[in-house]
Amino acid sequence: VQLQASGGGLVQADDSLRLSCAASGRTFSGYTVAWFRQTPGKEREFVAGIFRSYGRTYYADSVRGRFTISRVSAENTVNLQMNSLRPEDTAAYYCAASQNIIFSSLRQPSAYHYWGQGTLVTVSS
Repeated sequence: VQLQASGGGLVQADDSLRLSCAASGRTFSGYTVAWFRQTPGKEREFVAGIFRSYGRTYYADSVRGRFTISRVSAENTVNLQMNSLRPEDTAAYYCAASQNIIFSSLRQPSAYHYWGQGTLVTVSS
């Protein structure tokens, strides 16, 4: 499966953005999908994930209540709605997918087989 991330941009604090991860080549519903983010000099960190079974969602503590991950099956897409953005949310955001993610590995970048290119989110204060 090929992943295409989009939707990044420059916004002000408290604004909203919606990132999209579009899949091609396979039906996306058979994959657990996650969003990660990374800033220069830091490791890639988990932001949000949605399991392929039952669609359960999980979030990093830093974004819970502000970000929402969801599937749009008809579009073969997973979105990340980001509200109340903060300057510390500034990062390159990556979507990732894999078919065989277990709960204990959901937050580990190394568990994912497929990655989209990054989309840059910049939040100014």
